[in-house]
Amino acid sequence: MAASGEPGRPEEDEAALVVVVGSCMTDLVSLTSRLPKTGETIHGHKFFIGFGGKGANQCVQAARLGAKTSIVCKHGRRVSGNVGKDSFGNDYIENFRQNGISTEFTYQTEEAATGAASIIVNNEGQNIIVIVAGANLLLNSEDLKKAANVISRARVMICQLEISPATSLEALIMARRSGVKTLFNPAPAMADLDPKFYSLSSVFCCNESEAEILTDLVVGSPEEAGKAALVLLERGCQVVVITLGAAGCVTLSQMEPVPKHIPTEAVKAVDTTGAGDSFVGALAFYLAYYPNLSLEEMIKRANFIAAISVQSQLEALVLPFCLFLLANKFM
Repeated sequence: MAASGEPGRPEEDEAALVVVVGSCMTDLVSLTSRLPKTGETIHGHKFFIGFGGKGANQCVQAARLGAKTSIVCKHGRRVSGNVGKDSFGNDYIENFRQNGISTEFTYQTEEAATGAASIIVNNEGQNIIVIVAGANLLLNSEDLKKAANVISRARVMICQLEISPATSLEALIMARRSGVKTLFNPAPAMADLDPKFYSLSSVFCCNESEAEILTDLVVGSPEEAGKAALVLLERGCQVVVITLGAAGCVTLSQMEPVPKHIPTEAVKAVDTTGAGDSFVGALAFYLAYYPNLSLEEMIKRANFIAAISVQSQLEALVLPFCLFLLANKFM
């Protein structure tokens, strides 16, 4: 689907140009001076509950940059109320609305709790995360069929693996049949990923850890990332992007199969938890609204936005807004 124009104040009946089929999680975050060792109990100095999940974070970031967005997800709800059997689901719907995201296809269920992520972050901004997907795994084919119209009218659709892989795969198939660009983030990574994910991905975007799992190669430098990217490209991806945190990204494509390292600016990281999601959401925004930019320029801008996100805590609550970026002349 051809894309042009710039984001503005969306009309109510305007189609969502960025659609996310993915997860929403309640984040239970503990801040500590260091990460605990196996079997060790340590003191933390702060705890908070936030809104997370890769799908939700990516959607919020695109929306905060000015994209008209919609999310297809499932969470729990109270038995008297449907996202899981809890209050987290209703809170999440309100969070989406406050960020201008369509909740028409935000389904609730009484059969499972809203997904949750236990996150520990140390003083250097490093983290360890355990997710319990909960209601996210109940998003299914029938839910996708109800959302078929919004998916087919999008310019970009994002998927990840915090929902059922079969559901993500079906969503990618639906999008590609309608000529929609697909941005696939294979996280959490699976060593035995269905080969169809590669060929259905217009842009295949993973981090270095995920690239290692997918390719069985060590990815500790831009050069090693380039080798892994070539393996992924050979599996059928149109474009591969491997993010490397503070080292930036490596990318290549079927049109330009030579790996290219795109560095990012050095910043002091406070919390890297949402950085990858910020990058993916920003990249989707540029793919949808600025298709005439080169891929390298889109990645540079997405790098910049992700770098902003790691300089504060609270993950999705501090994903960069359009006004901040306009002030920095980066839109």
